[in-house]
Amino acid sequence: MKRKRLLYQSRKRGILENDLILGTFAHKYLNQFSDKQLEMYDSIINMPSNDWELYYWSVGRKEVPKHMHNEVMDLLIEFTRNKDKESRIRQPDI
Repeated sequence: MKRKRLLYQSRKRGILENDLILGTFAHKYLNQFSDKQLEMYDSIINMPSNDWELYYWSVGRKEVPKHMHNEVMDLLIEFTRNKDKESRIRQPDI
């Protein structure tokens, strides 16, 4: 149930940039996450009061606050760098 909620919340952020980043990230990683990692991800996407903050953290424009920095945030930042140049211009199919 938590994975489904997080997938939905990842895809429906309010700004397209986060929809694409978080939607594709969740599609790739949510099913592999442990319960602890799911909690970390839940905090990452639901604690910031401003979605732009989350975007700036993930693209490296702003430093991630210490209370938000964890292994899942590191994975999100690495995913956002997109070193393999994957096409991420649309949401994955559900």
